[in-house]
Amino acid sequence: MKKFFILATMMFLAVSASVAQTKPAQPAKPVKKDATQAAAKTAEVSKPAATTTAAKPATTTVAKPAATTAAKPATTAAGPTKKDGTADMRYKSNKEAAKAPAGPTKKDGTADMRYKANKPKPKS
Repeated sequence: MKKFFILATMMFLAVSASVAQTKPAQPAKPVKKDATQAAAKTAEVSKPAATTTAAKPATTTVAKPAATTAAKPATTAAGPTKKDGTADMRYKSNKEAAKAPAGPTKKDGTADMRYKANKPKPKS
């Protein structure tokens, strides 16, 4: 009887260990393509095959997006800024500006969260 319980316990542990090691299937993330890459790929596909006739090959134009620049954060840095326009936190003046709350403070110096100016910005 003792051998049966040991054998049953070992089988149970082996099965539970094998199930615990499987990874759940993760949904595939859609790959975002740049508009210029997609247009270039379609232009590449739509080229006609070379023929021996004197027919003029069709020309395709690639539409360029109107705004190719990334949105820069609108920050007013007290000191030097980086290339992307954000404050360079290596400098003391920018560190002090980041620590100071935008709106009213409580008696202990911390930001009063009842005011909109002190509320954290939603991440989107």
